[in-house]
Amino acid sequence: QVRLVESGGGLVQAGASLRLSCAASGPTFNNHVMGWFRQAPGKEREFVVAVRSGGSTYYADSVKGRFTISRDNAKNTVYLQMNSLKPEDTADYYCVATFRQTFTSNHHDYEWWGQGTQVTVSS
Repeated sequence: QVRLVESGGGLVQAGASLRLSCAASGPTFNNHVMGWFRQAPGKEREFVVAVRSGGSTYYADSVKGRFTISRDNAKNTVYLQMNSLKPEDTADYYCVATFRQTFTSNHHDYEWWGQGTQVTVSS
């Protein structure tokens, strides 16, 4: 079992940065692909990024070049550094995990989800 707890959301102005953290509990953290999804009000859930235990990454085009995912396997923590934030980045951000070792942007493929943290970017 994996439990995920996000933190770091907030209200910022366009162009600012935020760093989200996801603390994972469970003995097999290093075996999981970790990632982030987001969901804006009235919109579908959207894949943001994923990272393998070895560090390889997979980004959605909408965030490529602005967001960076990293993980600290010793601390069982995944980070999402978000730079140059735009109003369209406003959403609830969810940390996710899966045993699948192939990258996937399908939210059905992620077995574990955090409770979400809200990010609001004002124009």
